[in-house]
Amino acid sequence: MKMVAIGGSLRPDSHSYQALMQAVDRVRAFGIEVTVLDLREMNLPFCNGGKTYPDYPDVTTLRDTVKAADGLILATPEYHGSVSGVMKNALDLLSFEELSGKVTGLISVLGGQSNSNALNDLRLIMRWVHAWVIPEQVAIGQAWQAFTPEGQLVDAALNQRFDQFVQSLVDHTQKIRGVAP
Repeated sequence: MKMVAIGGSLRPDSHSYQALMQAVDRVRAFGIEVTVLDLREMNLPFCNGGKTYPDYPDVTTLRDTVKAADGLILATPEYHGSVSGVMKNALDLLSFEELSGKVTGLISVLGGQSNSNALNDLRLIMRWVHAWVIPEQVAIGQAWQAFTPEGQLVDAALNQRFDQFVQSLVDHTQKIRGVAP
């Protein structure tokens, strides 16, 4: 089984990436290969609807890596009640060819109270491209106090929620994609 993890923040000290790594570490504990595509380190253009972006080899890396995966973990900050622009742009650079049939787990991070706006928007986007989004999701409100300085979760209940989220992602990927961890 292969998974790809994508974080939708460009901030150097991103809580979205801290949350993403919580899921990645747990998935890797199952012995599953996980590739983290760090959008902070990739040179991606704004999507213009084109099929090719010859001046941007990272578009090919993004597409090939996602296409080869069985599942995805997407983590986004919630900006103005929705998905971050960088996450939406990365997804827009992908197509049905890369995303159709992918089992996907969703995580959102907010500075204020936890809600599901960005998660609901990501569900719509992924459903549109025929991906399978698992029922479990994680929304971390008041992210500025959710992590230790080392990037670990402070709250035991949230820690357990990540365990359940990853277990569901692995189980559903195994069932839907017909692959073993």
